[in-house]
Amino acid sequence: MNEAFKKPTIHSMKRRSHAHDYSRKGCYHITISVAKGLRQPLGRIAGRLDKPDGDSDGPHVELSPIGKMVEKELRESIRRYYPMLEVVEYVVMPEHLHFLLMAHSNVVSQSGRATHLGHVIAGFKLGCNRHYWEMTGKIAQEGYGENEGLATESPGTLGSKSESTRGSKSESTLGSKSESTRGSKSESKPESKSTQESESTQGSESEGTTGSNSALGDSVVKHAASGGALPPLFDAGYCDVMPVDETQMATQRAYILANPRNRLMRVTNREWLYPQCHTVDTAVSIPALKGYLQRECPQQLTADSFGLIEKRLLKNNGRVVCDSYGNLTLLNRRLLPVVCHRKDAQLFEQQKRRCLAEAASGAVLVSARIARGEQEIIDQALLSGYAVVRIEDNGFPEIYHPSADRMDDCATGNLLLLTPWSYQFMTQEENITVPFCKTMNCVCQAICRQKDTWWY
Repeated sequence: MNEAFKKPTIHSMKRRSHAHDYSRKGCYHITISVAKGLRQPLGRIAGRLDKPDGDSDGPHVELSPIGKMVEKELRESIRRYYPMLEVVEYVVMPEHLHFLLMAHSNVVSQSGRATHLGHVIAGFKLGCNRHYWEMTGKIAQEGYGENEGLATESPGTLGSKSESTRGSKSESTLGSKSESTRGSKSESKPESKSTQESESTQGSESEGTTGSNSALGDSVVKHAASGGALPPLFDAGYCDVMPVDETQMATQRAYILANPRNRLMRVTNREWLYPQCHTVDTAVSIPALKGYLQRECPQQLTADSFGLIEKRLLKNNGRVVCDSYGNLTLLNRRLLPVVCHRKDAQLFEQQKRRCLAEAASGAVLVSARIARGEQEIIDQALLSGYAVVRIEDNGFPEIYHPSADRMDDCATGNLLLLTPWSYQFMTQEENITVPFCKTMNCVCQAICRQKDTWWY
């Protein structure tokens, strides 16, 4: 195939695994977000960070009436129509929900047909939509006008069947041919022909019906008179993660349960626990960076490799800048770069002692944490409660959640994450190059205004 005509892969957590049969038994971590434009319709974060989880005053979500409805549907409706499915853990957040869905056996409909997980999610969402429309009917009528013929009937919930307000037949929502055909395939694999066809029909057929051709029923229901549309509660599609063993299952459970606390931490420390754009000017120009790399790694540096680096770097007025996440006030203290070179391997213990001694006296250690020695020094510094600035090897995505321990360190003010890179999806198989690593070491020294040989 001519590479020039290949479309770039659009990476999305809403893509499905091409090789997995989603009607088979297993466990799925499902994430569903509310529709764009809705501002936390499911509740609000409340509680205190100094109280433990489970305590009445600990971090939790105070659910709105709509949030309570969604929780009830999640706990009761899915199991009612699909007895082999069990929601084993969940959290309803102000604008999204997470839940672990366990399929104890293959998923089949009440008629005995194998059922894709997407049909289950579609039915749940449409069931919630029906209640949402009922609960907000007066507001919806006012929004669309008195004489616009607001639809009073919505698609049936879960396993039921209903007629749409336009008179066309609607498939059962937890058995309809919709959600599974919408999702595209795995994150690293191309979409199948059926998926592309399904998505192409979404813009035409779904706007006129709520039936099986509606590209999953995430779509809205038409007004009988005006052709307007009822707004859905949820965004189209969903994210799924499949834990493969008990360890991963425990990790997913912990992540779900920690959501209210993590959100409260970010709200309480908003400036520290949200990504900030272009907050740090390294004062490194692109020509200066190229000269540094030509000195440090002349054999590995090529025109192509530098071109890729320059393309990904964050720049302002021709100089490299960094996005940040964490305590920016750390940059006001004495900064010391931590870079471990192979030529200094025999002196590592000396370097480690010097770095930790300086950190104990109030200095902030700055490192890309690439080499094993750098990892050991930085990890020990954080365990000891010392301040650290880490240079990250990728940019921050639109929605960024660091690991729980790193978020805790950021919340306590001991950690600042900086990145000179724009975000790029990377698979686990991709390795960073020597010029890429040297670029981060250059940024590290530039931020400190100090050479990495200070500890000799």
